[in-house]
Amino acid sequence: MSHNPYIYIFIMAGVTFLIRVLPLTVVKKQFTNKFVKSFLYYVPYVTLSVMTFPAIINATQSPIAGAIAFAAGLVAAWFDAGLFKVSVICCLLVFVCEFIIC
Repeated sequence: MSHNPYIYIFIMAGVTFLIRVLPLTVVKKQFTNKFVKSFLYYVPYVTLSVMTFPAIINATQSPIAGAIAFAAGLVAAWFDAGLFKVSVICCLLVFVCEFIIC
């Protein structure tokens, strides 16, 4: 039994469209509740973290190298290193760790 893949694509496009358009059309006024405002403030950061963290660990040949680079990136960012410095430090550390481990 063969299914038409365009049906699945159309359904996914419709669901994605509704998720993005529905809040814009349903909510007309600005939020005044402090809890809701603080929740919506942190949603982008949490979403980015949830998508990025597993990729950092699983993108390397050894998850240990990814975890070490992640920890070094956190320390470098804590001490106000810029995005470019943090990414260079993490990439070099992954390269060295995978060279040693593998």
